[in-house]
Amino acid sequence: MGIQVEFNPDLALRHISEYDAGRRKEAECIPASLQKGNTYSFLKQGQRNYWLEGEIPLLQTKGNGDLSLPLASIQITEATHIMKENVLWTQGIYLVKEVFEDATVHFNGFAKIDPQEAINK
Repeated sequence: MGIQVEFNPDLALRHISEYDAGRRKEAECIPASLQKGNTYSFLKQGQRNYWLEGEIPLLQTKGNGDLSLPLASIQITEATHIMKENVLWTQGIYLVKEVFEDATVHFNGFAKIDPQEAINK
């Protein structure tokens, strides 16, 4: 046996309809109205490590690696591992730095890029 830890280059949350249907906790989902400058709580099952020193993409997941394009650029400001009812969770807080309204490339891996620089290359 070992310690199972997942390193995530992004934060992938479910659509808010999963919470509305009672299948997920609210913090497991992307808020209905994502606003630049606001902070939100997140909750992910498992022991996960995130990069805290810069911006990472916020994605929507349907599970099994089915991920959207980045919906926003966020910075995780707090991440804590906790046990709830014998299940390991990672909970935290993220700050929305920018909300994306287009399909332009905004990240190269987890490195945020300026879309104008990408066009000029």
